[in-house]
Amino acid sequence: MLSFDIRAVEAQAQPVSGVLAGDDAVWESTDSRPHDGVVVEGRLSTAGGGRFWFSGHLSGATTVACRRCLTDVTADVSDELSALFAEPGLDESDEDDVYPLAANARTIDLRSAVREAWLLAVPGFVTCRDDCRGLCPTCGADRNVESCGCDQTIPDARWAALRTPRNVTD
Repeated sequence: MLSFDIRAVEAQAQPVSGVLAGDDAVWESTDSRPHDGVVVEGRLSTAGGGRFWFSGHLSGATTVACRRCLTDVTADVSDELSALFAEPGLDESDEDDVYPLAANARTIDLRSAVREAWLLAVPGFVTCRDDCRGLCPTCGADRNVESCGCDQTIPDARWAALRTPRNVTD
């Protein structure tokens, strides 16, 4: 469960233990979604004056492309999460790192904070294995599977002057 009654949180800090499913409506079409959901554990408490503080941990797994050969790789994702939720009209409710609560809100929904933290925690660069040889830059063949026979020497124009023989006179 990732939605909490504000009155219950004001009365006593609430333990958080829930899963944000990969098919939840909070995800956008381009998001890197979790395989079996994002597991969220933590604590939600009042921070006074219409503010609420969540502190916890998220974990899960997703599929990302290997940065060298573009093969799908399962990546474990785990990160700490802290979020401030504030009622409208408070000075900090307009800041980027504060999640605003709707006017007269009766619940605090952690899903958008969990989604944002998940997207920031998903690794951007993953390799399928340490010795991945990647794709051939000439023909695009996967060099882990086959040898393409393309000429892999790429001349560097900056060294051309050293390759050119010079006539030196005594």
